[in-house]
Amino acid sequence: MWGSRASSLSMMYREAGLSRSVSRSLNLILLGNLCGNLFGTICGGGTTAMNGLASSMHANDLVYGLINGIPQAAALLQIPFSILVGRTHKRKKYLLTFGLISRVLWILMGLITLLVPETPQYLRLSTLLVLLTVSSCFSSAINVCWFPWFSDLAPASIRGKWFSIRDTVIAGVGLGFGILTGFLMDHLAENIRYAVMFSIGGTIGVVDMVCFGFCEEVYSTAAQKIEIRRVVRSVFQNRPFMRFLVMWTAWCFTAYLCEPFFNRYSMNEMGLGYTQMVIFGTAAAAVGTMLFMRHWGRALDRYGCRSVMLVAASGAAVANAFYLLSTPGNVIPVLLRNFIGAAFWCGSNLAANSMQLSLSPDDMRPSFVAIFSCVTALVGAALGTLCGGALLETWQSAGWFAGAFDRYKALTALATMLRVLSVICFVPPLVNDREGNARDLLRALTGRARSLRRQA
Repeated sequence: MWGSRASSLSMMYREAGLSRSVSRSLNLILLGNLCGNLFGTICGGGTTAMNGLASSMHANDLVYGLINGIPQAAALLQIPFSILVGRTHKRKKYLLTFGLISRVLWILMGLITLLVPETPQYLRLSTLLVLLTVSSCFSSAINVCWFPWFSDLAPASIRGKWFSIRDTVIAGVGLGFGILTGFLMDHLAENIRYAVMFSIGGTIGVVDMVCFGFCEEVYSTAAQKIEIRRVVRSVFQNRPFMRFLVMWTAWCFTAYLCEPFFNRYSMNEMGLGYTQMVIFGTAAAAVGTMLFMRHWGRALDRYGCRSVMLVAASGAAVANAFYLLSTPGNVIPVLLRNFIGAAFWCGSNLAANSMQLSLSPDDMRPSFVAIFSCVTALVGAALGTLCGGALLETWQSAGWFAGAFDRYKALTALATMLRVLSVICFVPPLVNDREGNARDLLRALTGRARSLRRQA
C-alpha cells in the first residue's frame, strides 16, 4: 500500500512542478501527520485508553465530559499563537518547543497510577485534569503552525489529492496499530497498563513533532503585525468562510454531544473488551476509510466541496443511529456504526480540510485557521461534550430512560436528529468550487454501487 501511495505522491509532485526539497518536506509532513494520528489513537479524550484510565479513577459522565472538553476549550489559545506566528515567522521554533512539551506530558499522565497515591480519591483525577489542561494549552500552537505551513508548501491543485492519500495511509497503518494497542490493553497488568500505553503514545507524538524539524519552512507572505480586531472583522466580512464556520461548528456540537461517550458506553455498559473495541471500532473505521477515501478525493475534484460535504455529511449524520440497536455483548452495532460512519465522515472531513484552506485568504490564513479551530472546538466540540455529560448525569439522577432505551440511547437519538438538521440547514448555502452538484454525485455513486453488485 505504502509503495503505491509513494509512487502516486511522486507523480503528483512532478506534475505540480515542485522542487525536491518541497516534495521531501510534504512527505515529512505526511509522516508527521501519520505519527500524530497514531498518537491520537492512544492519547486523547475519547480513546479507549483514556476511558480506561478515567474509569479506574472513578470519573462520572460529567467529569468524563470535562476530560473530553478541556482539549477543545484550550483551542482558544490558537488565536494569540497565530498572531505570534504571523509576526515572527518562526513556525518551526514554536511547533517544536510547545508541541514537544505537550506530547511529553502525556507520558506523565500514564505514570499517575504509579506515582500518585490512590487516596484521597480525587488526587489522581485532579492530577490528570491539571496535566491534560497544560498539555492541551501547549498543543494549541500545533494546528496554527502546521496547517498554514502545509498550505504554503502545497499548491491548491494537489491539496485534495494529497489529503486523500494521507488519510488512506493513516487508515491503513492505524488499522494494524489499533489492533496492537487493543491487544496490549487487554493483556498488560492493570498496574502498568496505562504507564506503558501512554509512554508509547507520547513517544510517537514526539516523533510527529520531530518530523517538522526537518521540513523546509516556507511563507507565502511577509511577516506582519496582525491586529486581532482587523482579523475578526475580516472573518465576519468573508461570508463564504462564515457560512462554513457556522456549519462546521454546528456539526462538531452535534458530533461531540454523544460520540465521546460511545467508547465508555460500549465498554462499561455493553461489556466489550479493549480488543473488541479496537477491531470493531478503530479497525472497522480504518477499513471504511481506506475503501472510500480515494472515491471522495476524485469526487472532490469533479463535483466540488459542497457536493461532497452534503452527501458525505448526510450519511455520517445517521450512522450513529446504529447504537440504538445495541445490547450487552453485541458488537454488530459498533461495527456498523464505525465502518459505515467512516465511509462517509472521511468524505466530510476531506471536504472540510479543503474548504478551510480555500476560503481563507493567504495573508491571514494562520489567523483564519486559528479562529476557525477556536470557534469549532470551543463552541462546537467542548460545549457539545459538556452538554452531553450534563444530560447523562441529569437523566441518571432523575431516573429517566431506564431499561432497553437507556440514557445513552436517548442522547444518541437526540444527537442524530440535531446532526441531520445541521446538514439540512447549513450545508446547502455553502459555496461550491466546481460546477458539479450533489445530485450528479449521487447518480455517480449509485451507478458505481450497481456496477459493483453486478460484478459480485
